[in-house]
Amino acid sequence: MTPHDATDAHLPALTVAQADRLRGLVADHFAARHGIRPDVAGDTAEHDGHRYPLADLARRCRDTAEEGWPGLVREHFTRLESVPRGDEDPQELLRRTHLRLLPSDALPADAARNFRYVRPVAEDLVAALALDTPDFVRILDDADVVRAGGNALWAAGRANLLADPVEYTQVPCPSGALLHSVYGDSHSVASRALVLEELVRDLTGRELPAAGALVAVPTRHLLAFHPIEDGTAVDAVNDLGAYALGAHQDGPGALSPRLYWWHQGRLTCLTVFDHDSRILSVAPPPELLDVLRNLSGAAAPPPEEPDVDRLARTVAELTGRLAQDPAAFTPALEAALTHAHVRCADDPDAAKPETWEAWVTAMQIGSALFATTLAHEGTVDCRIGDRVHTLPATGPAPHAGARAWIDALWLVLVCRETERLRMLCRVPVEELRRVSPQTDDYVFHWIDTLQSYFGNVPANDIVPKLITTMDTSAPHVATRTEKEWLELVDYQPVALFHRVFRRQEDHFTEELADALRYHTTYYHGLTDPRGHVALGPLALACLAHDSGFTVDTSSRYLPEHLVARSWCGEFAT
Repeated sequence: MTPHDATDAHLPALTVAQADRLRGLVADHFAARHGIRPDVAGDTAEHDGHRYPLADLARRCRDTAEEGWPGLVREHFTRLESVPRGDEDPQELLRRTHLRLLPSDALPADAARNFRYVRPVAEDLVAALALDTPDFVRILDDADVVRAGGNALWAAGRANLLADPVEYTQVPCPSGALLHSVYGDSHSVASRALVLEELVRDLTGRELPAAGALVAVPTRHLLAFHPIEDGTAVDAVNDLGAYALGAHQDGPGALSPRLYWWHQGRLTCLTVFDHDSRILSVAPPPELLDVLRNLSGAAAPPPEEPDVDRLARTVAELTGRLAQDPAAFTPALEAALTHAHVRCADDPDAAKPETWEAWVTAMQIGSALFATTLAHEGTVDCRIGDRVHTLPATGPAPHAGARAWIDALWLVLVCRETERLRMLCRVPVEELRRVSPQTDDYVFHWIDTLQSYFGNVPANDIVPKLITTMDTSAPHVATRTEKEWLELVDYQPVALFHRVFRRQEDHFTEELADALRYHTTYYHGLTDPRGHVALGPLALACLAHDSGFTVDTSSRYLPEHLVARSWCGEFAT
């Protein structure tokens, strides 16, 4: 990979070469339109006292063939420059103004004197007032606020924001934490964080707990929160932090990649940015750490098993969003995996057709995710459930990372989908590495090993890849991965694959028993739905079964009818 192929530090949706080209096109557009080349650097263009962020435009370019970029740039800035300013009467302002969260750097320093009314909310975020009409949205300036009356306009903005319709779903995470996701087409969805108490009451029928909630506002179209009321809040810190970063990178309408703590009406930033390494990490303040320690040490009420019918509805709802919002792949795949695992709680042998259907649906979503990223333009037809969905081609995308690829592969192996297996083997490892910068190296060596094996690469070429995977998965090397999870869960498929690759059936049988025992140890006492099935060992057990090994399926974590391919061919997939 050359330096120009690396991800651009300021516009991570593009490579360095692509970002430089976009900046040049922006400068050319302004020079042709206004006779003056603007200052274009990093993720911003500045012209005539106005500051134009380029992150959203970069994401749109990522999803468009490069020959279409000049037209995209022209359309983008023509639309921005055509927004009327300052001719609305006070009543129209009161009727159409909404509270609006903005990135703290959304207003250029040289224009800040015209927006003195804007209020700081938390690190990276400010609250402003936005005029929201059917034709355009613009941020009000001081003159607008004076014209309509400051107090009256803030009150109207709050009331109008509360009246805006939003979509709502619950997203179960692998850890067992439940994220509440609020989304919609409005530019003000994430701004509901400014009225979080009322939002939670309206959506859930419950009050926020005394400890508050964890909150993410990655884009203007998305708000996610987790009430801090039991031990799952400890896991939700990592789950929601990762969710925020991924959704922010994918956009559109990027707002903040940070995680926040809502407590007593205030938002406190929990994310620390290392300017040298350019890495975000979560560092809760002492007050929140005390809360989390108390919750993790307290006897939590017995967790309720997720309702399978509700999960099925959630999967269907999220699947229906994919054609308009490819970022919905992340919660859709998580919900589908949860649904498949929970089905096996009551049906550990996978003897019911509903269980097989849940596993097939999860497999279809995981495969569709990568089918859309392999295509760079147009659409891709993907069967999910009983429908063929026409989904937009995205090219490489942040939601198509290394962990998602591994989940997709396990599902394909369980469902014995040869064509989808070949498709996954075409996903470039370097693209997975690019969109998964926080993932340890052993994961990418593991993916390379698997792609080589299923791509019929000669065995002598696979051996060094497998050895490298084993070497780099040592806990003292893979320092970004939690040690216990790495040793008890994530490494076990590597050990099992080694035995299948070497055709050592007796050793495979022994190590499968160890893997299932380690799975039990790791998930004991946890609420994570993935505890119901040992997914990686299950996939390797299916591979071993198809290779002629005798596989013991007496464990409840290894569904017998999935291993024995009893349902394969039952219905079209």
